[in-house]
Amino acid sequence: MGTLFESIRQGLNEAIQHTKGEPVDAVVHRVEPLDVKAIRLKTGMTQQSFAARFGVSLGTLRHWERGDRQPHGPARVLMKVIDADPQAVLAALSKG
Repeated sequence: MGTLFESIRQGLNEAIQHTKGEPVDAVVHRVEPLDVKAIRLKTGMTQQSFAARFGVSLGTLRHWERGDRQPHGPARVLMKVIDADPQAVLAALSKG
């Protein structure tokens, strides 16, 4: 194992190679965009009710649905769970 500087330099060189389309040994993770509108439609909810129910601002939801932005972190996880089983998520939320 090299020095911290060597590790950083190697990472930067790999990043440059990757952006040029050259093969690198690094693992590249691609995050597929979510179709938030389709997810919302599975619930049968309006934008206003979906945003309120899941604690997302209406403006943010609209950006997601237009594709201007994508949910990240816990919001992305929530959208994936809603997509997998919207009724289970709604039932779980109604118990509290």
